[in-house]
Amino acid sequence: MTDTTAPSNFLDNIVREDLESGRVSEVVTRFPPEPNGYLHIGHAKSISVNFGLAERFGGRCNLRFDDTNPLKESQEYIESIQDDVAWLGYHWDGDVRYASSYFEQLYQWAQHLVRGGKAYVCDLSADETREYRGTLTEPGRNSPYRDRPVEENLALLEGMKNGEFDEGSRVLRAKIDMASPNMNMRDPTLYRIRKVAHHQTGDTWCIYPTYDFAHGQEDAIEGISHSVCTLEFEDHRPLYDWLIENLPVPSRPHQYEFGRLNPSYTVTSKRKLKQLVDEGLVSGWDDPRMPTISGMRRRGYSPAAIRRFCDMIGTTRSDGIVDVAMLEHAIRDDLNENAPRAMCVVDPLRVVLVNYPDDKVETITAAAHPSREDMGERELPFARELLIDRDDFREEANKKYKRLVLGKRVRLRNAYVIEAVDVERDSNGEISTVLCEVIEDTLGKDPADGVKPKGVIHWVSASHGVPVELRLYDRLFNVEAPDRGDEDFHHYLTPDSLLVTTAAVAEPGLAAATPEQSFQFEREGYFVADRFDHSAETPVFNKTIGLRDTWQRQDN
Repeated sequence: MTDTTAPSNFLDNIVREDLESGRVSEVVTRFPPEPNGYLHIGHAKSISVNFGLAERFGGRCNLRFDDTNPLKESQEYIESIQDDVAWLGYHWDGDVRYASSYFEQLYQWAQHLVRGGKAYVCDLSADETREYRGTLTEPGRNSPYRDRPVEENLALLEGMKNGEFDEGSRVLRAKIDMASPNMNMRDPTLYRIRKVAHHQTGDTWCIYPTYDFAHGQEDAIEGISHSVCTLEFEDHRPLYDWLIENLPVPSRPHQYEFGRLNPSYTVTSKRKLKQLVDEGLVSGWDDPRMPTISGMRRRGYSPAAIRRFCDMIGTTRSDGIVDVAMLEHAIRDDLNENAPRAMCVVDPLRVVLVNYPDDKVETITAAAHPSREDMGERELPFARELLIDRDDFREEANKKYKRLVLGKRVRLRNAYVIEAVDVERDSNGEISTVLCEVIEDTLGKDPADGVKPKGVIHWVSASHGVPVELRLYDRLFNVEAPDRGDEDFHHYLTPDSLLVTTAAVAEPGLAAATPEQSFQFEREGYFVADRFDHSAETPVFNKTIGLRDTWQRQDN
């Protein structure tokens, strides 16, 4: 059944028409990543498109690894991709599928093309092949091996399969049209020799099909009704169709293309992301500055926010740059609604309440969320010595400064009104302590004398607060298109995109936070307990995002 509440797009219209006309009886899609890196935000869009179509039309979506190039693939990537898809909240149909499971069938179909005179073994080197292919304005030339007899081609293909030839010495090519205006149709490579073990098939094979040869046939084997991919594969569709038409495949899938997601201030090339990892410029594929799904997860982005972002940008037939601020808006909205509140002092300054009993400790009850009663309450110990952020105090300030000033009042969040009366300094002349007085009977009330506080600041009890490590993350790149043209994206890395402080002190309840639990640190931003490093003994919180978009002001 169609989900009419979801945003419609051109793919929905195609699927709806195909169902109504009877061209298909069931919607079957697939998400087919190559396991040669971690998934990034662009893949999240593709996941949402393929799984979303199946969900909305009561169909099925397969998770299939197009593992045709063992040189760049690994089990680590396979496991991370499965984790990412499941974390985003999607469920694939049946078992995980692999292109490598179809290698024997694909090889038989390669033989079928050779027997039909539609494929041949070519001995041209890679450089010679490029030379023979021609250019966008000039047709290519036929390979001198194009007219080999069928029996010779079959024997050579078998020899390739049996490891009789060196890598790069021979390939199997389709025999299509070297004068085609579409370069993909100029006798494309179908099989190449790779004498390397495969993570699924071991040493069984030493030739492997190309992505273009394998992909459409995998779709046909699995009965895919709508093979959806991004626009860079549009020029590959004629080859997709040619192979389907010339092979005895069990079904006839059709390819459709949509515009890929290109967020600003982001690099989404897996090759370049791997460079960042290999060069030690980030801590790994799941570094919270990375646009990988695992990186965003570790930074505190929620599956709901990522899926909402994918819905916000829509699914169209054109490529374009999407403002990353839309993604940041989605996570702010989600966390504002769902993240409990807490107080954490990033740069502590000691406050002594001179008229508060030295041995007294009050327990102040505060809401975990200002508009979510279902989240309950939290308890905050209040004592004579407190910590506030150093930026929240000045000896002198103009009227625009709404925090603590000597001789002025401020309210402590969820607690009393206090007034600064004096300061103490260390040996360097720096303020080490602010001496304040508690204004009596102001817990939840304005002062009886009518002198209202200028603002509200957060605090923690000096003796009860918990030391925490904060990892303050910024955007990894500082220009809108860091990999435009031929420019080196390294030049646009943001200096100090990670700052770490161990001086911060948080309200005591944060020690009990579970890994991946998010909070709004009041007046500071949204933070998440680190997925791997956080514990009650050593609390570690990653900054997900600030309360407001400060980058927009920088850009202007």
